[in-house]
Amino acid sequence: MDLGLQGRNAIVLGAGRGLGRAIALALVREGANVLVCARHQESLEKTAHTLHETGPGRVAVHAADLGEPSAATAIHSAAAEQLGPVDVLVNNSGGPPPGPIADAARATWQAQFQAMVLPVFELTALCLPDMRSRGWGRVLTVVSSGVEQPIPNLGLSNGLRSSIVGWSKTLANEVGGDGITVNCLAPGRVATDRTRQIDQANAERQGLPLETVQRQSQAQIPLGRYGAPGEFGDTAAFLVSERGGYITGSVIRVDGGLVKSV
Repeated sequence: MDLGLQGRNAIVLGAGRGLGRAIALALVREGANVLVCARHQESLEKTAHTLHETGPGRVAVHAADLGEPSAATAIHSAAAEQLGPVDVLVNNSGGPPPGPIADAARATWQAQFQAMVLPVFELTALCLPDMRSRGWGRVLTVVSSGVEQPIPNLGLSNGLRSSIVGWSKTLANEVGGDGITVNCLAPGRVATDRTRQIDQANAERQGLPLETVQRQSQAQIPLGRYGAPGEFGDTAAFLVSERGGYITGSVIRVDGGLVKSV
């Protein structure tokens, strides 16, 4: 299936590894030109090397710390200079540390809001004018299955990502008439470093071996396994494509059936 992404310009945040990297791979494979962003230059260079080999889309790199107030402006400027006007924005900010929500300090909430939420709002606002002027755009934000079924020991993530879902739905209603779709993509347990970090934290909290916690976690998933990053990336590529043009204001789960609600 041709997704109609050939020549489209995209920004993918958090693309140095994990889910962001998987999304960037899927987009480049479909012919999109992608600016990959992450905090660490070394991981970005490794991702860029893989993307260049995947092709046919062009690849640009920009290292940025989303916790810095100037990050959104710098990323948008880098995309404009290296690729041109942005057609697709994939917001993918890193997850906060696990732990009981009652123990989270005010400074922690503020720092995580600054790093996870504000850059999403700010970068999207910067990309919208060009999307509106061309009558076509895609905004996709990676959240978590915790926005629908709160995940134990991930209170910061559950709370902050839920605010993004409310923003996304509101924005979808505002810009739909301009040919712009706005959606959230909610991963369940995908085999990434982040999932391993969470499993390790739960293992330490419960006093169990990591392998035991992983088996227990997979047993809660109807498909009986963690997802592959490529499965998540392919779903993202469809949602930001021409083919996904009638999907907006939605939260799409890629969770193997983990969330128990309908």
